[in-house]
Amino acid sequence: MTTGSERLTGKVAIVTGGGRGLGRSMVLGFVRAGASVVATAARETAEVEQVAREARELGHADRVLPLTADVTREEDCVRAVEAAHSRFGRLDVLVNNAGRGMKYVSEAFLTEPARFWEVAPETWQMVIDTNVNGPFLMARATVPSMLQAGWGRIINISMNHDTMRRRGFSPYGPSKAALESETVIWAQDLAGTGVTVNALLPGGATLTGMIPPGVSSAVRAQLLDPDIVIPPLLWLASTEADGVTGRRLVANRWRSDLDETAAAEGAMEEAGWGLR
Repeated sequence: MTTGSERLTGKVAIVTGGGRGLGRSMVLGFVRAGASVVATAARETAEVEQVAREARELGHADRVLPLTADVTREEDCVRAVEAAHSRFGRLDVLVNNAGRGMKYVSEAFLTEPARFWEVAPETWQMVIDTNVNGPFLMARATVPSMLQAGWGRIINISMNHDTMRRRGFSPYGPSKAALESETVIWAQDLAGTGVTVNALLPGGATLTGMIPPGVSSAVRAQLLDPDIVIPPLLWLASTEADGVTGRRLVANRWRSDLDETAAAEGAMEEAGWGLR
């Protein structure tokens, strides 16, 4: 899926976990729309370097800066923000996409749910550090320059409410519920500043690195394409979404046959947990 648009020309984004799955799709979606991107990976440097090569092959030379940076390390988060300013001169959008999923608990999590007391403490800590603390550290490093500019976007990659409450989905479900809370609270903290905070989710199981390799081809064929998030992502990152904050956009509810305002309204709901 491509946009055929340069609507984000001049904008600069950071996409954490930008080397695979949703991250790769979002990086390439941004560059097709005219933006420049710092794509980070904690360890898999070759993956973000490959995304940068793909961008060059699409005719977007030097629009992607691949960077090794671990979102659980404060100094790495600061370095990623500094790299955006040093290379591209500004920073407009932060996409908190880097995450650790249930495959780190068990490769069989889809068929044999693990009870929470069976999760190793170090695994629990790793998932929470990446999925909850990482977005905080990245946002904390990013917000000062956005406040100075009077405009910015923080987009947190979330998931379905049902998965947050799904049996056997600790600590991934609790981590994403916490990220929803961060979204709601940060949006209020930044109200009136020109900096918005929203959540974005595919709307269903997606073909990413979080799906274990043993999943059958029949099941994989039913998974969403990671590119599904690109249209709502680009809308959220644009000036058309000015004033939209504390919301969540569900990508598989976005209707491409509608104008973007109507598509966004149909795909959007209040951030939180759907318990009202």
